[in-house]
Amino acid sequence: MTWQTPETFNFEGHTIRWGAVGDGVPLILMHGTPFWSYEWSRLAPLLATERKVYFYDMLGYGNSDRPDADVSLGIQNRLFAALVGHWKVERPDVVAHDFGGATALRAHLIDGVDYNSLTLIDPVAVRPWGSPLVQHVKHHEAAFAGMPGYMHEAIIPAYLQSAMKKTATAETLAPYAEQWTGAEKQASFYRQIAQMDQRYTDEVQDQYSMIRCPTQILWGEDDEWIPIERGQELHNLIPGSRFVTVQGAGHLMQEDTPEAIVHFVQSFLKSEGRT
Repeated sequence: MTWQTPETFNFEGHTIRWGAVGDGVPLILMHGTPFWSYEWSRLAPLLATERKVYFYDMLGYGNSDRPDADVSLGIQNRLFAALVGHWKVERPDVVAHDFGGATALRAHLIDGVDYNSLTLIDPVAVRPWGSPLVQHVKHHEAAFAGMPGYMHEAIIPAYLQSAMKKTATAETLAPYAEQWTGAEKQASFYRQIAQMDQRYTDEVQDQYSMIRCPTQILWGEDDEWIPIERGQELHNLIPGSRFVTVQGAGHLMQEDTPEAIVHFVQSFLKSEGRT
């Protein structure tokens, strides 16, 4: 695996890792949970043929610091707003997945970060949300964090597979699973789940009609983590938004149908005059 986040940014005493490829108008890619910026490894080079593509690991994820502290949605939007300022980009186009979607929405509606366009991929955005594992861990964090490593290492690949429609190989799962392997990373995995709180999306859900940019929503038809009905509801809450269902895709569309993301993102940007 050659995916790297070589650059650093200090956010409130924590090191955030990021990278960028290509040249041109800025495009920012935001990952979800329990993933990291690696989920864009196949897409970033393709999108970078026409753009300068930024990506980063959220606080508590990937190569960024994993403090025994708040890594919830309540802090991720502030981090993102600070990072956009650090990059000195104005009105970027944004592509955001899962928790990245919630982060992008919160940064836009709470922190005033403006976008030229926003593409949301199976985002955490509409109540209720949270997979069965999430709900269980939230009530038993200590038990999960302290379980023997071999048990945790059996859970992670099965959980990741449930995010995909295609049957994933061990090689496909490894870059995601290895980010949570080892005692400290195991604890950080269950910590970030325990901190998931629907109030962070409740704070902005009633403001979706106030989104100030063209918005596209991509949703995997076979998403087992967030049902497609949530996507349709989100579409109805954002006036003028474009809603696209993607066949053959689960929640992690980047692995199931990466070519669909590239196609719909590039088509959307061209329709908005941002080629």
